[in-house]
Amino acid sequence: MLSQKLVDAFNEQMKNEFFSAYLYKGMVAYFTGEELKGFGNWLQVQTLEEMTHGDKFFTFLLDSGAAPVLLPIAAPKADWKSPLDAFEYGLKHEQFVTASINKLMDLAKKESNHAAQIFLQWFVTEQIEEESNFTGWVRKLKLVKGDGRGVLLLDQEAAARVFTPPAAPAP
Repeated sequence: MLSQKLVDAFNEQMKNEFFSAYLYKGMVAYFTGEELKGFGNWLQVQTLEEMTHGDKFFTFLLDSGAAPVLLPIAAPKADWKSPLDAFEYGLKHEQFVTASINKLMDLAKKESNHAAQIFLQWFVTEQIEEESNFTGWVRKLKLVKGDGRGVLLLDQEAAARVFTPPAAPAP
C-alpha cells in the first residue's frame, strides 16, 4: 500500500519519464532535420526507453492499488545550436531525473515502504547508465570540436543503437 504522498510523487515521476520521451522525440526531429539520422535513431531508442520507464511507474501504481494520474506535460525545448548543445541539454535533463529518483527513494525509505524501495532501486541503477550515455556523447562531441567529418562518424556510430524491450517478468 502506498501513502498518498508516495502516490503523488510516483505520478509526478511518471510524468517526468513521459516528458523525457517527449523531449527526446523533439531531439529526433532536430537531428533528422540536420540530416544526422544516426543521432536521430539513437534518440528514438531513448524515447522508447523513456516510454517504458513511464509505463513501469503506471503499472506499479496500478499493482499497488493506486490510481495513476496522467499529469499535463509541458512542451519541451525544440531547437539546439549544435549536436553538442543537444546532448549537453540531455545530460542536464538526466541529472534532473536522477535527483528526482533519489528524492523518491528518500521518501520511500522515510515511509519504510520496502516494495517502493525495491521498485525504485532499478531506476537508481538505470540513471547511472542514462547519465553515462549522455556524458559519453558529450565527451565525444567535444573531442571532434564541431568538425563535420568527426560529427558524421559519430552519427554513424549512433545509428547502430537498437531498442531492446525489457524482459517480461517471470510467471
